[in-house]
Amino acid sequence: MKCLRAATSLNSADILIIAFLLFLSLVEIVFATRIPYWWQMAAINGAAIVLIGLLGKARRATGSAVLGAVHDWHIAPTVFFTFKELYFIIKPLHGGRDYDDVLIAADRWLFGGDPTRWLSGISCPVVTEILQIAYTLFYVLFLVVGWELYRSDDKSMFHYFMFTCVYGFYLSYAGYFLLPAIGPRFTLHSFAALDRDLPGLYLTPYLRWFVNFGGSVPMGVPDSIAVAGTQRDVFPSGHTMMTIVVMYFCLRHRFRVRWFVVITGALLILATVYERYHYVVDLLGGTLFAVVCITTAPALYRYIRNRFSTADAP
Repeated sequence: MKCLRAATSLNSADILIIAFLLFLSLVEIVFATRIPYWWQMAAINGAAIVLIGLLGKARRATGSAVLGAVHDWHIAPTVFFTFKELYFIIKPLHGGRDYDDVLIAADRWLFGGDPTRWLSGISCPVVTEILQIAYTLFYVLFLVVGWELYRSDDKSMFHYFMFTCVYGFYLSYAGYFLLPAIGPRFTLHSFAALDRDLPGLYLTPYLRWFVNFGGSVPMGVPDSIAVAGTQRDVFPSGHTMMTIVVMYFCLRHRFRVRWFVVITGALLILATVYERYHYVVDLLGGTLFAVVCITTAPALYRYIRNRFSTADAP
């Protein structure tokens, strides 16, 4: 009962985040013999749960607009934090086994070859530059849509959108747990030769560095070291999945930013294969996961709001 009362100061997305942090902590405890730093990560998860609870409670007690904004937007860095935590869990959990061979075989069965190699044959610097920019704008799509909704007097759509985004990201993380892989830029191509094989114009090297930094990919090292360091986050394509989710919201509800999102999103999805981040089967998996997210999120959102009487409930 005490937990249910405490939940009334939290948003539904907070409940989902707390549940996922508890799940990660449980995995870390159960597989402690395989996972380095397991107790440190579990302790950080516990601290994060407490901080989220305190933030919601302080917002409710004070009515502070600043605390309200922090409470509503902490979701973005918190979801990224959980993504980075997977870096320390997935590889040791599978004993270092990657499943790129399965994904490559699926692509070859579906298409009779390797799509990233086909695209390399028709690449050009202008296209590379445009698609790398689009790929890097992934997180910007969520911010521009979220900001449009947050400026509205009625924030119900904002809370539902943020909840669906959290839910979608965590669904994609489930795929990473089940089928860890590193992608064609490491397996079918030489990662160290990427800038030479697929050059852009001006921004491409810097944007690639930014994307690699977010994915924990060490730079300026041999391929073997880069492979060892990168995150296992290929199947499903989270970029494809969540871009489809955002595009769906924009078109269904006719948001003002919809054409920017749709055009950028379409280029972004193409970039996932062209820029060698994903196999095509990853995109198909991301599309399927997006459909699951879109169709099941409304019922889950209603259940959490009603069950816990959350702060974003009507």
